[in-house]
Order: sequence, then C-alpha cells, then structure tokens
Amino acid sequence: MEFRHLQAVAAVAEHGSFTGAADALGTVQSNISSHIARLERELGTTLVDRSTGRLTAEGEVVLARAYRIMAEVDALTSDLGALRAEVTGVVRAGMIGTTARWLVPYLLAQCARSHPKLRLVVAEGTNSSLDPMLGAGRLDLAIMTLPVPGRDLVSEPLFAEELLLVVPTDPDEDPLGGATKATIAELGKLELLLPAPGTAFRAELDTAAKPLGVRLRPKAELDGVRLIASLTFEGHGPAVLPATAVPMHLRERFRPVAIEGLSARRVGLVLRNRGLPSAAASAVLAILRKLMADTAALPEGIHPIRTAPAQGTEGALRAIGVPNG
Repeated sequence: MEFRHLQAVAAVAEHGSFTGAADALGTVQSNISSHIARLERELGTTLVDRSTGRLTAEGEVVLARAYRIMAEVDALTSDLGALRAEVTGVVRAGMIGTTARWLVPYLLAQCARSHPKLRLVVAEGTNSSLDPMLGAGRLDLAIMTLPVPGRDLVSEPLFAEELLLVVPTDPDEDPLGGATKATIAELGKLELLLPAPGTAFRAELDTAAKPLGVRLRPKAELDGVRLIASLTFEGHGPAVLPATAVPMHLRERFRPVAIEGLSARRVGLVLRNRGLPSAAASAVLAILRKLMADTAALPEGIHPIRTAPAQGTEGALRAIGVPNG
C-alpha cells in the first residue's frame, strides 16, 4: 500500500470520477485506475463502483482512514518545517457561518503577519456538516456551537455570544412596536424563523422556553444560522440570531432586540480526541487563544470564556473546569 494509492481514493471520492481525480492530482486517468486497482487487489475488495464512480461501503471505510493518514503526513511535514524556525503547511479549519464572517479576516491577517508560509483553508458549514468532516480527518480543527456530540471530539470553550431578536425597523412591520427588550413569553407569540430541531442552537432556545411553559412557533425551521439570517434580512420573518449575524450596514433596516432570560450561545474550538495537532495547526490555535485574550479586538456581543489551563489527552487539548453545556 502506497500513499499515492490513498490519495487516489480520496480524489475519486471528492471529484466523483477517475477523470476528475486525475485532473485534481495533476496526472492521467490511467494512473488513477492503476492505483485504485492495485489497492483493491491488496485489500481483496472493490473500493470504487466503476459504473457510478462512487465508493463502495468498503471504499468509504478506506477513505475515512486515508484522510487521517494524509493529515498525519501533512502534520509531519509541518512539524519538520517548524524545526527550521518557520511554520509551513496547510491548516484546514471548519467554522460556523456567522463566526467565520468576522473571524476569518482576523486569522488571515495574523497568519500572513506571523506565519507567511502557512496556508489556511476554511470550510464554512453547520455543526451537523462540520462534525463528520472533523471526525474523518478532513479538518484539523473546527469552531462550532457547543456542546458537540461524539467521543472522538474534544472541545475548548472560546466565547459566549449574545442572542438577540432581529426585527424590521419599519414601524409597520415591527411586531414589537418599537420595544427595546423582549421576554421569552413574547417570543412565543411570534412566528419565527427557527433553527432546525436537533441542532445545538434550537436546543438552547427550547431549553429557555420550556420551563416558562412557552412553545416557540416556527414559521420555518432551518439548519444554518446564516441561512436564517439571510431570510430574515429578505423580509421573511423575525428570528433569534447571534449578535454578529447582524452587520452594521443593515442596522438601518433591522434592529437587534435584547431577550430577557435567554443565555448567550457558547462557541468553542473542537479537535479530534486522538492525534497531535501539527505545528501549523498549533500556530493557528495560538492565534485564536491570543484573540480571546484581547477583548478590545472582539466584535460587539462577543464575550471570552475564561477557562482553566488545558490538559493534554493523547495529543489533543481538553478544557477542564468548564462544562460543555
């Protein structure tokens, strides 16, 4: 089994065909076919369905391991570069959309200043899409809403973000009649664009409403805070959104309203439980933690979560003294 064989499997999975995989890897289709065939003979099973270009069930098992192996090879290269006093390599980071909007520009600027040979690749998504990507080794780290499920992942709280009701400023469309605060009971009287059931964000809202006997009324239920925000700004209905989801250029048309009794959402750094972060990934982690220590650099509505020093667990970092819930 050779490294290029695993690269071929991953490329076919990502591009859906041998031709697409060859283009992505800068080679010819016959080489991809040869690599896959050799690996199949060695493992004694079919990895790719030639009629569809999709991986078989056995191929998916190999793919999951291949991503982790490729990530470790990238980390090895990065670690060796760090010994020469320069941080190099690729860091693949996943982020929930509303956080990515303000955090990615900061990370890009800091990486360019401190580690110009480091390349940052960012995948924007929801918790439900980022979780399996991180677990499979396709991401080195992720910034996600806490808590996160799964024994293979560990989390470190970074910040709490205020949750606000967003309504139009137009008096004819404002369901609160200009009020600057709202109660959870008042939320129950509105038809809201709500997070999908089963998401961490929806669980927070339901947990706050249930003890008060309030049942939130969905106009629609959507998986993705940025999608909810976009629909709200297009006039499809009010929504509860994180503070950073309302950009300043829209504040003339939409106003955020404080909600009494609703806790802030918790956002944290999530890593795999097993494996050592590369030198490049460690550099990005250091930048993130430095940002959390500089409250003046954080957007309005973001409050750092102070945690006890982290302890190592099989190479990853686990925050202690702070519950994920």
